[in-house]
Amino acid sequence: MTTSRPPGLGRESGPRAALGLVRACHPGPTVAVTALVTALAVASGRDAAGYALVAAAVLTGQLSIGWCNDAVDAGRDVAAGRTGKPVADGAVSVRTVWAAAAAALVLCVPLSLASGLAAGTVHLVGVAAAWAYDLWLKATVLSWLPYAVGFGVLPPFVTLGLPGGPWPAWWAVLAAALLGCGAHLANVLPDIPADLATGVRGWPQRLGPARVRALVPVPLLLATGLLVFGPPGPVGAGGWAALAGAGAFAVAGLLAAGRSPRTPFVAAVAVAAVDVLLLLARGTEITAL
Repeated sequence: MTTSRPPGLGRESGPRAALGLVRACHPGPTVAVTALVTALAVASGRDAAGYALVAAAVLTGQLSIGWCNDAVDAGRDVAAGRTGKPVADGAVSVRTVWAAAAAALVLCVPLSLASGLAAGTVHLVGVAAAWAYDLWLKATVLSWLPYAVGFGVLPPFVTLGLPGGPWPAWWAVLAAALLGCGAHLANVLPDIPADLATGVRGWPQRLGPARVRALVPVPLLLATGLLVFGPPGPVGAGGWAALAGAGAFAVAGLLAAGRSPRTPFVAAVAVAAVDVLLLLARGTEITAL
């Protein structure tokens, strides 16, 4: 007779648990967000010590968010039959993941404040918003809000750490927040059926897959428009090319949605990549008021 263990209560081994922790931190988004914000810090004029601190603060924040998410979702992952989730598979225990999340969060506080009180506070507000998503807001109609806040604070975190502590331009903050909303929709889209089956009814789940597929490009294209038309001065050839490329990706994703349900997700990632490149290309311009 065999009995099933609760998620994350299997016997841990050192190497297996370490690998499980790496997998549980959501390594793709963690690396992507850390690299993006570090690159933005470099482009905005932060010195080597400054962007190293930015990288460390964002990395620890993202690690804490990813580990919290997997620990909270372990039971739902088992119920939905999701494979490849290390806590649900028993590769690493819930207790270990919670401990890692707490340790990363504790490290994130001084690393964030090392960029200055204002910059550090802004970043910690974003991290707190992401924890609120993991612990509560994920299953509510306000599930989009932590993404908007979490991405929207990234330009101020970078610029407030510059000499003189300048605030970023409004269009950079709004574009980053819209990028976060688009990321939320695109991230949830593949999991909507499983989420609904386990009682998770956030904003995208309430809209349903068809509406989300149609809506995903909207905040991303709005972000593209802000990054092209927001800065003062005429729009150059690169800006028009970015608009055309983002529009083409969005239209292609919608037209191919019937043939492949993952196409809108891939198209959204492509539009988001255009937005990220535009944001990085603006560099020091994001400090313009």
